[in-house]
Amino acid sequence: MNQADIQVAATPAPATPDAMPVVTDRAARRVAAILKGEAEGAMLRVAVNGGGCSGFSYSFDIDTKRAEDDLVIENGDATVLIDSVSLDFLKGARIDFVDDLIGQSFKIDNPNATSSCGCGTSFSV
Repeated sequence: MNQADIQVAATPAPATPDAMPVVTDRAARRVAAILKGEAEGAMLRVAVNGGGCSGFSYSFDIDTKRAEDDLVIENGDATVLIDSVSLDFLKGARIDFVDDLIGQSFKIDNPNATSSCGCGTSFSV
């Protein structure tokens, strides 16, 4: 892995379809808190899977292995992995963490999504 594979997002960038995905500081703090309870070397993997009420859905998993073609986003103590297939769907996305009346969750602001479901966990392109 070289330096070009590591993206650091200190401040949220606007979501644009031609930019690399970013992890906001708020999301990075939450990822770091989650990873503290996991095995050494744990990272958050964000992926796009087929399915969901709008066609594609986001998944968030804990992983301890990096694939050679993973995009690695580091922000503080948080490391987020995105596989190369999911990256095509997440270009320009901003991964954030929200805590509102509905509850706490990771939220992806994805400029590639043409529509999404009411709960925000699935989308179409």
